[in-house]
Amino acid sequence: MMKSKHVLSILVENKPGVLSRVVGLISRRGFNIESLSVGPTEDVARSRITMVVTADPVAFEQITKQLNKLISVHKITDLTKGNAIERELALFKVDVTPERRNEIIEIANIFRANIVDVGHSSLTIEVTGDEAKIAGIEDLFRAYGIKDIVRTGLIAMSRNAKS
Repeated sequence: MMKSKHVLSILVENKPGVLSRVVGLISRRGFNIESLSVGPTEDVARSRITMVVTADPVAFEQITKQLNKLISVHKITDLTKGNAIERELALFKVDVTPERRNEIIEIANIFRANIVDVGHSSLTIEVTGDEAKIAGIEDLFRAYGIKDIVRTGLIAMSRNAKS
């Protein structure tokens, strides 16, 4: 069977150890978590885990069934089907001479990114967007030399119903 990327939004209790149990369940079954982001929700008693895993349909169904068995898991939403807003935050530290800074600034402006730090031989740029936008700006910065990249991992939200 063909493996595909799945984006899960998992609403859980906001308690110590819950993330560890969720991640442990996934990793014990031999699945790689490609992206993981956790944060509070509008309800202080709940957190939302956004997780990206690659699995075939049968394995993905097993994962969701096992997650649903955890007492601390309240709701699992599969946001893979495309009716979701997906974003990621990335920071790029780009190697650049003072003479070429304007080129990096122009690229940042085209991508609606922000310059967040200026060093003697580098600029640090913050960009938010979908995976294609992050990949696009990364490709352009590679020509200048990227010193460092930090990415938050994907966060996603259903466009319509509350998830």
